[in-house]
Amino acid sequence: MASHNMTWISYPSKNLAFTSPEEIEDIIASQNIISRLMHCYIAFFVPTGLIAGLCILIVFIKNYVRHKAIENLDLLLLHFTISNIIMILLSFTVITRPDYLTATHLTCNVLSFFFNFSYFNSQYVFVLTLLILLLKRFPPWTAHCKATQRPILCVGIVLTYTFCLSLTEAVLVGTDNYHLETDCQLDPLFAWPEYEIVKFTFGFGIPLFLQILCFTVLLAKAAPAEAPALQQHIRTYAAVYVISVTTVTCRLFYNLMLLFRTALKLQKSTGTMKNELVMNIAEMVLFCESCASLVIILCFHKPCKDEILKVIQKCRRKTTANNHLEIPETNAPHESGSQ
Repeated sequence: MASHNMTWISYPSKNLAFTSPEEIEDIIASQNIISRLMHCYIAFFVPTGLIAGLCILIVFIKNYVRHKAIENLDLLLLHFTISNIIMILLSFTVITRPDYLTATHLTCNVLSFFFNFSYFNSQYVFVLTLLILLLKRFPPWTAHCKATQRPILCVGIVLTYTFCLSLTEAVLVGTDNYHLETDCQLDPLFAWPEYEIVKFTFGFGIPLFLQILCFTVLLAKAAPAEAPALQQHIRTYAAVYVISVTTVTCRLFYNLMLLFRTALKLQKSTGTMKNELVMNIAEMVLFCESCASLVIILCFHKPCKDEILKVIQKCRRKTTANNHLEIPETNAPHESGSQ
């Protein structure tokens, strides 16, 4: 693969060759929007996502200690949760917005590697989760599919596959100028055009096709007579199906913006302030999706939901008990009647 010279590329907001006052107004307006979005994300989504993720980890670990085993679905959701927590932690790189994190090409490439590893990992472990649910719906298939009976092996395969994809992406970021400082995003602007193409294909296109395939089989194929009704199946595993819709919507927007950025690179264009603003919004939406997915698991996945309800009931009992504490009453002395 031929190396690309990407030294010419820069963010429109960093280009000081303005030709009109309107462009200066555009950059100020865009930076105000980005700054407000960043503060909203850091103030509301990050704490909510991290607290939800921590609660999920506590519930799963508590259930494992109690039963000395963990269900296949819970293991995969635990894996998915850890991937999303890592993505949320890496999203702290946006805290400098509307400016960008200043780092060397090497440091930026390392951050990008871990970001892509979590991104690919969450995508494919979620596809594996949908496959497990599909096989739960059709027991004869489950009996013939020995791989689903060994979820740890499946997780190991996913980890190996996503590591190889992330390593490929690290190479496609570029191998030159590692010692030079640059404005860093988790998907570096200075990456080769092939970087975004590979990420769209393997990080969104293929997982989306597999998800559509799972849903098509789920809706189109008649289940065995002993299987629960489709509506009941969806209600039982509502967390997974709600997350599926959320991830597809948010990641579609993000990946389309990546492809649009690739088109600009191929045209040797840096784009406009509007292009940069939309790309920043897409990045924030992606991080918000990680937070939202954890909240959905906490609120809709049965073991987590049951644990939350237990905690709420305990709090209510304590509140009720405190309200019913006997308060000593001081009775006024009775007046003696006249004889």
